[in-house]
Amino acid sequence: MRLPVEVLNADGTSPYVLVCEHASNWIPAEYEGLGLPKAELSRHIAWDIGAAVMAQRLSERLDAPLVLAGASRLLIDLNRPLGSPGSIPVRSEATDIPGNLDLDPAERARREDRWFHPFQTAVTGLLDQRAGHKTVVLGIHSFTPVYLGQTRPWQAGVLYRRSEAFGAWLVDRLGGEAAGMAHNQPYQIEEDSDYTVPVHGEARGLDAVLIEVRQDLIGTEATARNWGDRLAAALLD
Repeated sequence: MRLPVEVLNADGTSPYVLVCEHASNWIPAEYEGLGLPKAELSRHIAWDIGAAVMAQRLSERLDAPLVLAGASRLLIDLNRPLGSPGSIPVRSEATDIPGNLDLDPAERARREDRWFHPFQTAVTGLLDQRAGHKTVVLGIHSFTPVYLGQTRPWQAGVLYRRSEAFGAWLVDRLGGEAAGMAHNQPYQIEEDSDYTVPVHGEARGLDAVLIEVRQDLIGTEATARNWGDRLAAALLD
């Protein structure tokens, strides 16, 4: 049985706390792949390709704590508010998710208790330990080069809302728009489609952003680690 959440380097000295909500595409055998073939579960709909390796390298370089999801976002998305359309999706991109159709309240509650709450409790615990100290929350993600037929040209994006100064600083540190870095792309943070930034960051008065890197740039362990090094160089003073 896999753990619902893994915390690495919990005592790291960095002001950065790393959160990787889509680290895994694992689905317990009892769910029979949610009715999807294995090929679908290797796609972005099931996880953020390359994000976990990139986040682990970044954690090593920064000496930062890292919270990793233990199961697929298709079971329940850890960066979506409970009850929102994206929390337990019945459709992801252009793919229907048969195993998520017509769920009864008991199954929804089971998934919340099994995966969502343990993950959020782990993040909350790390942030509570750092109360009174400078802390910045970084969600580590990846995005598809093409989404529903639309090409996404950016190498990476920094998504922010209230943390305008920090977000703009990080885009500049990564080389700016001339280097393929984007502000608030490939999407914008919203209350009904995001959890980490609004709840773990903004509600605490902390700087919080999501870092999104294009998946074809981190599709191997080596390239994902290289991007971890690149992010670390930008974040270290």
